[in-house]
Amino acid sequence: MSRTAAPVHLRWEYVALVLVGGSIGTAGRYLLTSVLPSWHDVPVGTLVANVTGAFLLGLLLEALVRRGPDQGSRRVVRLLVGTGVLGGFTTYSSFAVETDGLLRAADVAPALIYAAATLVLGLVATSAGIVVGARSSRPGGHG
Repeated sequence: MSRTAAPVHLRWEYVALVLVGGSIGTAGRYLLTSVLPSWHDVPVGTLVANVTGAFLLGLLLEALVRRGPDQGSRRVVRLLVGTGVLGGFTTYSSFAVETDGLLRAADVAPALIYAAATLVLGLVATSAGIVVGARSSRPGGHG
């Protein structure tokens, strides 16, 4: 009887990579948000973490996909760094809670600025990361 490998999300070694990476990313975000003060009640640390993480994730995933299929060391890097570190570093759940808190405190303008800045800058950062990842992966690039 042939035995097939469990899907990636059910294999303990891959789950462990995400766990370790997520712990590192979460600690990094905690440190970042601890040193960056809020501005007019807008949590700048969360904004910076989300935008930076969006850029890095776009860069990483584009560079990985251009280097070949999601297997071997590319899969390990994607799960450890992409899903783990950057998944722990970014925090769209905190973004939602913080936006809700600003709205409940009747800080409508800061809430809208924060929400719009997070979404627009995140989209721009992801796109820029993809462009940089593509350029670094082509012949003559630095990757």
